[in-house]
Amino acid sequence: MNDLFVAGREFQPLADRMRPRQLDQVFGQAHLLAPGKPLRLAIESNRLHSMIFWGPPGTGKTTIARLLAEYSDARFITLSAVLSGVKDIREAIEQARQFQGLTVLFVDEVHRFNKAQQDAFLPHIEDGTILFVGATTENPSFELNNALLSRTRTYVLKAIQHEDIEQVIRRALADSEYGLGELGLSIDEEALRQLALAADGDARRALTYLEIISDLVDGGPIDSSLVSEIAQQGPRRFDKGGDLFYEQISALHKSVRGSDPDAALYWFCRMIDAGCDQNYIARRVVRMAIEDIGIADPRALELCLNGWQTFERLGSPEGELAIAQGIVYLACAAKSNAVYSAYKLAMQDARESGSLDVPLHLRNAPTRFMAEQGYGEGYRYAHDESDAFAAGVDYFPEGFEGREYYQPAERGLEIKIAEKLARLRQLNREAKS
Repeated sequence: MNDLFVAGREFQPLADRMRPRQLDQVFGQAHLLAPGKPLRLAIESNRLHSMIFWGPPGTGKTTIARLLAEYSDARFITLSAVLSGVKDIREAIEQARQFQGLTVLFVDEVHRFNKAQQDAFLPHIEDGTILFVGATTENPSFELNNALLSRTRTYVLKAIQHEDIEQVIRRALADSEYGLGELGLSIDEEALRQLALAADGDARRALTYLEIISDLVDGGPIDSSLVSEIAQQGPRRFDKGGDLFYEQISALHKSVRGSDPDAALYWFCRMIDAGCDQNYIARRVVRMAIEDIGIADPRALELCLNGWQTFERLGSPEGELAIAQGIVYLACAAKSNAVYSAYKLAMQDARESGSLDVPLHLRNAPTRFMAEQGYGEGYRYAHDESDAFAAGVDYFPEGFEGREYYQPAERGLEIKIAEKLARLRQLNREAKS
């Protein structure tokens, strides 16, 4: 096999030196690479196909692509969509044509290529000039062309669990050929755990931290205080406007809807810790109060609006507590989407029914001419009626009478509302019979 891992330069980062050289050395992707799994079978049987690797940074996308080429004795050409253009694509294709065997063309950050650039690969994938492997941290469904997706298979890589990252760190400390074994460094269990957690699912980040720490300890033991100093400012996996962003706000919303204040607080803190705009969260919390609590507990909306306003006045971190207060209240409050559902039904009718005329008895008559046309004729002023309710009056356009969009939930204040509406609707039916 070709040795794709020997670099012709004096310095290589530890993360690059420690790239797995065998499939069994790849941590955290057992769902793809464990014995008998489809991707492993394809690699070991040399029945390869063009593919997309989708996953967070530091999960092995580039490494697996290199191993794929290594196991199949293929030429490995790599492009970065951040730095390359159509000219670079053409040059890579020409190199592949001149090579007698299989060429794996690896495109990192493939989602950064525009439609024309992505389309440039299509004929060469189809005629077998290249085996295309793209890597992306963004959802391929949104960022890649359907034409490219239809010619490839997408494999989803998962963030590496901290237990696996601990193994990556141990391996680097023990490896004298490529890692830090010759330094004789030791690390206590708490520091190891802390370093693995600080990596946040990214093995490359863990090794980068470890390399920095190794330069500082000068052969001494690695303890948790040093790990804290190096890794405390490490960014969390969070992409503003990307998949993780929407996954976490969805988790927050569903935790509130599911009446779990603890999980709701956790997701709120996860997003705040990762640098999410607090005003965005506050706006979404207000939406939750409207959509999922409704008038089962009208205080919810007021409390959330007050929390948002408090944050705007106090800022962080004090104002975040006010948003948290609203989140906990929503999670514990009675739930109802009755108004939300009624609104959608009414909107559907409004869009599909056209411009139906307002009934004459509901129109105002500010001029004599309008009064002569019958505007307002027969209107019954509800306050003059018994119980301030004009039984039997229709307020819908002609042909739409009797619509009942709003069905109160049997929770919170809506229990009382349901009782009242049932009585009024019965009065209407009796008045019309």
